[in-house]
Amino acid sequence: MPSIKDVANLAGVGVGTVSRVINNHPNVTPETLDKVNAAIKQLNYIPNEVARNFKMQKSNMVALVLPSIWNPFFSELAYYIEDELDRKGYKLMLCNSGGRPDKELYYFDKLNQNKVAGVVGITYNDIEESISADIPIISIDRHFGKKITCVTSDNYTGGRIALNELVNAGAKKVAYLGIASSVYSEVILRKNGFIDEAKAKGVEYFIHEEHDNVYNDDLFFENFFAKKIHQGVDGVFANTDLLAAKYIDRAKRLGIRTPENVKVIGYDGIQDNTLFHPVLSTIRQPVEEMARMSVKLLVKKIEGEDLDQAIYRVPVKYRVGETT
Repeated sequence: MPSIKDVANLAGVGVGTVSRVINNHPNVTPETLDKVNAAIKQLNYIPNEVARNFKMQKSNMVALVLPSIWNPFFSELAYYIEDELDRKGYKLMLCNSGGRPDKELYYFDKLNQNKVAGVVGITYNDIEESISADIPIISIDRHFGKKITCVTSDNYTGGRIALNELVNAGAKKVAYLGIASSVYSEVILRKNGFIDEAKAKGVEYFIHEEHDNVYNDDLFFENFFAKKIHQGVDGVFANTDLLAAKYIDRAKRLGIRTPENVKVIGYDGIQDNTLFHPVLSTIRQPVEEMARMSVKLLVKKIEGEDLDQAIYRVPVKYRVGETT
């Protein structure tokens, strides 16, 4: 089946131009209109009717579905998504799901009713079967089995960097602390990269992880410090900055000092204010780049354009703080 790209290549124009012709945009020259229509006829191209319907209704509202606006990472992400949407002529509808699948499904149902032009979403719930692959959606961190594009940071490389930085700081025995989603997400690659790099370097390591549906702060750390294997750990990589900060607090209560006794690295880079101490060493996600990329890809989908990739991974950087 020919795609909009095939039409663009045959007509010698850009994909956006083909989209404008399909959607009867006034700013198209007669010559371009003829070339594109000829290419459509020759290829027997059938436009994506769902995308056309959204465009023809000229909805300028985009829904952003977040598990929690309280999380600093999500808040920063929302800021840049709103800014990029504004630049593109769209308005933001913020949907704070609280991590509840029923609320997420409610918001996606609104999309099915053509209430919004598209959705940027973060969900760690098993709602895949209830989401249509034909509507304009960009997922962040979560890679669905359907053809829903995912934007994420390079989690695997981030895990490898964390292990190397702990070793460079003098750690000999390291631990990975993680809260795992009950469904697959790209976040698991942080652990995979950490493990693979530890094995490659011959570093002793162990994993302490619990699923988010049973996670409890007190029990998580009680179980961790109750394990004899934790003794001698002098390096910790937590899969979020918040979890790293909680570990530092719990360790301090037990007389374990950071970084004197244990080096700690988090993941996200949410601590921008240096007035708070200790400043956490972390794998910094490029939040602004991820946000703006998500919006740009979504607009392409709304306009009926096919995307080149299923997953867009953005490079991460190590930001040294006072915990290593």
